[in-house]
Amino acid sequence: MSQQPHQFETQTTRRLGYLLHLPPGYDDDPNHKWPLILFLHGIGERGDDLELVKKHGIARVVEEQPDFPFIAVSPQCPPTSWWVSKMESLTALLDHILATYAVDPRRVYLTGLSMGGYGAWALGIAQPERFAAVAAVCGGGEPGKVCALKHTPVWAFHGEADRVVRLSESQQMVAALQACGGDVTLTVYPGVGHDSWTQTYTNPGLYAWFLQNTR
Repeated sequence: MSQQPHQFETQTTRRLGYLLHLPPGYDDDPNHKWPLILFLHGIGERGDDLELVKKHGIARVVEEQPDFPFIAVSPQCPPTSWWVSKMESLTALLDHILATYAVDPRRVYLTGLSMGGYGAWALGIAQPERFAAVAAVCGGGEPGKVCALKHTPVWAFHGEADRVVRLSESQQMVAALQACGGDVTLTVYPGVGHDSWTQTYTNPGLYAWFLQNTR
């Protein structure tokens, strides 16, 4: 089933457009619950055109693999905004998706790249009980708060030669999480610049890892 554009809005949150993918067979068994991935894009995909969101990451993978076996939700950050300032909107959207679709609440996963990597760290810290695992790609955040994720498996990815978001941004988050006993892995791609997302999101091992983790 192809990704479909949707709009979400509440009395307290600005309208948020998003792409929704439902896996093949979604309608076959009304009692079946599906794993969900919430994907946060990078800064270049902000705007009011959901086609932009399909350029990279999960939303692109779904376009290329229509049999993608997760429910995938890919919201679009409004122009001039940042994901780290959209925690309320993202939480409300996630609540809406879980209430509306056949999501397995024990298999809700969070990921994002670049600006979305920062967003994934931030949302995971703000809502650690919501996610079975978090994958943050070339992002960063607040190391002083990351122990909120000590009971949530985290996999961070970064290019060694990234000059847009320095490798140290991921290293600091990972080191702080390790220090409080967190289950965290850092994959560094030697010689790779800012685009550490292409090989991350095309790696079947990422999706196998997601499914290995439940709440």
